[in-house]
Amino acid sequence: MTAPHSAEPPQPPPAGGVLWSVAGDVRGLLMLPAALALQVAHPAVGAGVDEHSVFRTDPWGRGERSLRSVQLWVYGGEAAAEEGRRLRALHKTIQGTDAHGRRYHALTPSHYSWVHATGFPVYQHGLRLLHRPLTEAQERQLYAEWLQVGRILGIHDRDMPQTVEEFWPYFRKRLGELEATVVLRELTAVDQPVPPPDRGPLPLRLLLRLLWPVLLPRLARFRAFVTVGLMPPEARDAIGLEWTDEQERRLRRFARVVRAVVPALPERLRYLPLAREARRRARRAGHDAAVSAPDRRA
Repeated sequence: MTAPHSAEPPQPPPAGGVLWSVAGDVRGLLMLPAALALQVAHPAVGAGVDEHSVFRTDPWGRGERSLRSVQLWVYGGEAAAEEGRRLRALHKTIQGTDAHGRRYHALTPSHYSWVHATGFPVYQHGLRLLHRPLTEAQERQLYAEWLQVGRILGIHDRDMPQTVEEFWPYFRKRLGELEATVVLRELTAVDQPVPPPDRGPLPLRLLLRLLWPVLLPRLARFRAFVTVGLMPPEARDAIGLEWTDEQERRLRRFARVVRAVVPALPERLRYLPLAREARRRARRAGHDAAVSAPDRRA
């Protein structure tokens, strides 16, 4: 599959849009594990990550690179299309056989588009809890902007539903293909060995290495909690992930704290670096990007 032919490269979502407002907000960090888990629940995607990713040997570097890539899609300007081309080139050699003996290739349209598609339902569910529910207009805008990001990644319009109304039947049908893959089980486990972070100032790394036996079990439980909790409930049920009423109550209490604290943070703490710089550029250009769309009514 190749990107749609065009004289001009696809453009990132507009400044001040819904995706612009939420993708760089630190609350997005809480949603990313759920999106990743939903992706690798597909047998082909899970097999590709299992066989070709360095998420086990270099989890912090892998996470940092993935986060930067996502930020470039939205805030990268001309670099967004370049990042899309880089990702497609990277995935050209990713192929193999899944756990059921079926051949897969990362750029098979249905596989590649599924990885992208998972972001929309996770955002829709996560924003409801961590920001506030999207209005109908905001949901439509978010989906249109997510399609725009898909074009940056080289996904043809024919491989993605073009409206919200078409998306939900597509999503529910794809849920029937999901299962608790090896990688999904690792991402939701609380006893997986994870090395301490190897980035940052040396004193901090030494301190983390010292405290890691105490910190890791708590971090693992929290990661599993937000991964399963922020996954859309129908996806969670389709995969067979356990989620209790008590966990749901804990999630909602946690979400209330997040909704109260994050909007009060200064911009340097609330937004990730690429988003902060993009917001400064937008203000200089006269765009109104100061208000997060899901924190107000459309």
